[in-house]
Amino acid sequence: MSAPLWQPSPKRIEATQLTRFTRLLTERTGQSFPTYESLHHFSVRAPTAFWPALWDFFGIVGDRGAVVVRDFDRMPGATFFPEARLSFVENLLQRRGPSRAIIAATEDGRTRTLSWDELQIQVRQAAGALAVLGVRAGDRVAGIVANVPDAIVAALGAAAIGAIWSSCSPDFGVEGILDRFGQIEPAVLFSVDGYRYGGRHFDCLEKLGAVLRRLPTVRQAIVIPYGDQENDLGGRFTNSVKRPPRSFSDWMEDGAAAVGPWPRFAFNHPLYILYSSGTTGVPKCIVHGAGGTLIQHLKEHQLHTDLKSDDRFFYFTTCGWMMWNWLVTGLASGATLVLYDGSPFHPDSGRLYDLADSAGVTILGVSAKFLAALQKAGLKPRETHSLTTVRTITSTGSPLAPEGFEFVYRDVKPDVHLASISGGTDIVGLFAGGNPNAPVRAGELQAACLGMDLDIFDHRGGALRDAPGELVCKSPFPSMPVGFWNDPGGAKYHAAYFDQYPNVWRHGDWAQWTPSGGLIIHGRSDATLNPGGVRIGTAELYRQVEQVPEVLESLAVGQHWQGDERIVLFVRLREGVELDDRLRLAIAAQIRNNTSPRHVPARIVQVGDIPRTKSGKIVELAVRRVIHNEAVDNVEALANPAVLDQYRNRPELES
Repeated sequence: MSAPLWQPSPKRIEATQLTRFTRLLTERTGQSFPTYESLHHFSVRAPTAFWPALWDFFGIVGDRGAVVVRDFDRMPGATFFPEARLSFVENLLQRRGPSRAIIAATEDGRTRTLSWDELQIQVRQAAGALAVLGVRAGDRVAGIVANVPDAIVAALGAAAIGAIWSSCSPDFGVEGILDRFGQIEPAVLFSVDGYRYGGRHFDCLEKLGAVLRRLPTVRQAIVIPYGDQENDLGGRFTNSVKRPPRSFSDWMEDGAAAVGPWPRFAFNHPLYILYSSGTTGVPKCIVHGAGGTLIQHLKEHQLHTDLKSDDRFFYFTTCGWMMWNWLVTGLASGATLVLYDGSPFHPDSGRLYDLADSAGVTILGVSAKFLAALQKAGLKPRETHSLTTVRTITSTGSPLAPEGFEFVYRDVKPDVHLASISGGTDIVGLFAGGNPNAPVRAGELQAACLGMDLDIFDHRGGALRDAPGELVCKSPFPSMPVGFWNDPGGAKYHAAYFDQYPNVWRHGDWAQWTPSGGLIIHGRSDATLNPGGVRIGTAELYRQVEQVPEVLESLAVGQHWQGDERIVLFVRLREGVELDDRLRLAIAAQIRNNTSPRHVPARIVQVGDIPRTKSGKIVELAVRRVIHNEAVDNVEALANPAVLDQYRNRPELES
């Protein structure tokens, strides 16, 4: 067991939400929970006591009903709180007053704030204006939106009347948008008129026109201005679409008279449609329910991240990644959301830390790749920024290497709770993450989240304690998808998660328990390497390769070769560096000396860039298809699809 990098003080432990909840549970049940392990065991073995205790602790507004869960022995098939009625929006907007609910910044230096009272009024207006358009419960409302306050207003306005919100970021191309929204047939479509990234402005109105011409179900498009000036929409869309878009401010006036209580819906009433990455086919449309999303996010925020009502909560995300949905629910804890839209490296790599200081961020959410990029550049934010308010840093998107943990505590802030978290779009939440009452160890996710019955299985379904295997969840949980859109009978849903182990959720991560009870995620199990029949997680290679000074980042795949599989490693190098025999030997030695000879790639190939999804995840499967001359079905899912051409027909892979 590795030595802790950080240990919370007794005073800090005493003040956490997790400590408060544990005491409440002891009072309710008469049982003691001296360790996190005992609390976790109770949470997965006593669901009818655990989940109602969470409901009461969080003060969820609604009618809970008498039944906690039906058919708990069925997965899929279990139903949580089948008699409950609640409003997702009512629970997010309980706080009132002139204090800030949202602080928003863009990369060009503009800032905007919304108070709790202003947010309440605007969400009511949006709900009323959608109702005027004839939008009803179950209709879909979609957004091609930047991470700005109006996107949250639109999403909550839709949720308030029982419509289903679905969004993507404005950097998606026309085909990528249609691959998603074409399946769900939205009644209303929001879009920003443009956005900024890396110092450049990108227009979105031409793209919007192309999308509208191929989405006949859209009754009205509404344009959100990204800057301070609104566009002449009539002039831009004359004769190009049947019904010209309206400006957001003009459209909002239709709902000015909206009053009355928030309508309540069933616990599993659809709230969001999220999408699988779509890198190997048309994206799956994953439908998530309001109640499951709410209670899971509250648990993850308050118990695992220690989010409180006086916090300022930031996550670097786009509206096409589930972390945006996760961030929005922070309003339910009364926290102020801090939004940022633009490049995290513009005008320089200190941009997010500038924002943390200026906005007083207390919980700072970033990706593992962001931290790795800062580390690789030799930056030391603790020497250039105050960061006095930052109490917790969360990291997700890919496994955070041990060196990333060490970088945070050495060069960012020594007294901070660093929580590496993992879950996904599939559950709109987390399987494993932080424990604010426990030590942080390099390379480890601290714990399985409460209520999540995690295990590691071999290919036969046997539990593994000391070896890597498939990450599974053996019991139902409230944020399991309601289903997939257009999946009658649930065949696609079942095939996605339950095809290998009956009645057990297989998540698709290659993971391993640690002696401390934490987890290491080695990468996606469908991207694991298999030379000579030995399975190797890609994260194991990336950790070593990216310690080589000349290497900025890397991607590894398995190539079919002479009846076996060999490892091919692609590397992106620092500007001006060429891959020669000396550097190949240095990379191979770094891998061999710190892992095993089986980990050493058979081929190391230089590329100019690494293909990734819109949310920044590298796509091993797309590259694997390319080097085997197979079609990549949906390149629109990639942020940089042209990069794949660098991987085709490489002579280095022909021998």
